[in-house]
Amino acid sequence: MDKKTLSIVSYITIIGWAIAYFSYKDNVAKPSLVRYHLKQGLGLAIISILLSVVLTIIGMVVPTIASILSLANLGILVLWILGIMNAANEKEAPVPVVGKMFEDKFAFLN
Repeated sequence: MDKKTLSIVSYITIIGWAIAYFSYKDNVAKPSLVRYHLKQGLGLAIISILLSVVLTIIGMVVPTIASILSLANLGILVLWILGIMNAANEKEAPVPVVGKMFEDKFAFLN
């Protein structure tokens, strides 16, 4: 796969991220575009999982506001779409709001 495709696939679920990671790991050139979007995709996945756990706990405690809080998952979907758009345009731009946090994390991707 080329670097653009790997960058896009890195946002598509954890399985897509793993496919992109192992393809990147085996690549001799190790393009920075793929590394950047692997970091952004993993960061979004972690935030998504944490948000789901927190919203599930809150929903169990206060069921009346669970449906309102579940709209936060829509925000994660928007961030994923923006990340995919950046990858498709081959731009190394962080995902809004949370993307800057992941630019210098995940040292195993270097």
